[in-house]
Amino acid sequence: MRTSRSSFRARLAAFLTSAATTGVLLAAGAPAAHAADTPLRDLAAAKGKVIGTAVTGSKLTGTYGDTAGREFNALTPGNAMKWGSVEPARGTFDWAEADRIVDFAEAHGQQVRGHTLVWHSQNPGWLTNGTWTSAQLSRLLNDHIATEVGRYKGRLAAWDVVNEPFNEDGTYRETLWYNGLGADYIAQALTAARAADPSAKLYINDYNVEGVGAKSTALYNLVKSLKERGVPIDGVGLQAHLILGQVPSTLQQNIQRFADLGVDVAITELDIRMQLPATEAKLAQQAAEYKAVMNACLAVSRCVGVTVWGFTDSDSWIPDTFPGQGAATPYDENYAPKPAYHAIAEALGGTTTPPPTGACTATYSVTGQWDNGFTGQVRISCSGASLTSWKASWTFGAGQRISQAWNASCTQSGAAVSCSNASYNGSVPDGGSVTFGFNASWSGSNPVPTVTLG
Repeated sequence: MRTSRSSFRARLAAFLTSAATTGVLLAAGAPAAHAADTPLRDLAAAKGKVIGTAVTGSKLTGTYGDTAGREFNALTPGNAMKWGSVEPARGTFDWAEADRIVDFAEAHGQQVRGHTLVWHSQNPGWLTNGTWTSAQLSRLLNDHIATEVGRYKGRLAAWDVVNEPFNEDGTYRETLWYNGLGADYIAQALTAARAADPSAKLYINDYNVEGVGAKSTALYNLVKSLKERGVPIDGVGLQAHLILGQVPSTLQQNIQRFADLGVDVAITELDIRMQLPATEAKLAQQAAEYKAVMNACLAVSRCVGVTVWGFTDSDSWIPDTFPGQGAATPYDENYAPKPAYHAIAEALGGTTTPPPTGACTATYSVTGQWDNGFTGQVRISCSGASLTSWKASWTFGAGQRISQAWNASCTQSGAAVSCSNASYNGSVPDGGSVTFGFNASWSGSNPVPTVTLG
């Protein structure tokens, strides 16, 4: 549905509203986070399902690339295949980002889900600002699909051919395509996609259609009509951009009724956002809801699998679009698996090694930010352990400089920062916590540092 981007604006919104957390265990040699004993992709494959993620092609290196390649058996380009990305000027094409994702997937034995061919959003200005006759618009639609689908013919498993055609009440969304070509633009697009690549599965994809309701029923009736007319339609994508506490109770029922029409169903863009800051209780509830979505898909044979819309909070569209909300993906901003990750693994029949108990952690957050400066806070908490003194250390990644600190003695040498307890707050009991704060300068970006306790 939406963009998957790690832009400055997204990071800024996240920092201003959330506790960007790095929990580091004090126990020597103990890892801070554990992935499933078996990668998610292997667990999903054993059940004949897809576990996918949307990705940003330019980031497919380092830890991001390693995690995407290890844990998922399918990739969806977050933005790279949208019309505005591939044809920013009429007749001028840029396939670099899309090619990078497809090449990466093939090198890692992964499927690719093409996203998306016909949408009302993220179209190039030359298209949206043009004045077109119906015949011209029809030709543009056919040519675009032939060009893009044809480029990847035989290499992609599926395409989200038409994205978000309905309003919330089940009426057709008035778009360039609907206004210019009528409702049959959907059948036209599907037919053109089938001609361009007969082997790819063709989907209609929408949001707020996860449970039974007016919008999902409109989609159901459309798919039923297309099937009756012989229009090529292989599947329905339920985006599943969900809100904590609002997972539809009729999700499995809805998946089943689409499957009963003779089409596949995919959860295509799953994330579950929460009001920040994230807490242990919220993360536990989120994990239960991720597991519920997974179980609903697993219960229906024609549900092909689940794709998360970005696997790490650092590459999520949520904070940029919904200020004050976030923490929506299975991994935190430092690529540590969250309870949601473990819930996915457990739903797929896997096991996870729990982290050691009896630890003290440091939580870094930005509590305020302005043009040239910000206020930061570190909370040191203990559970099953205690401290009589502490030192928190980190390395700033973008030239930030501390100018003032309170409740701690802080020094900075280059990018390295070290803060130790004051005379009155070195003791942290089991179940207790202390905090210290600081003011600092920044310029351009303000990435989250990894905090260690010593």
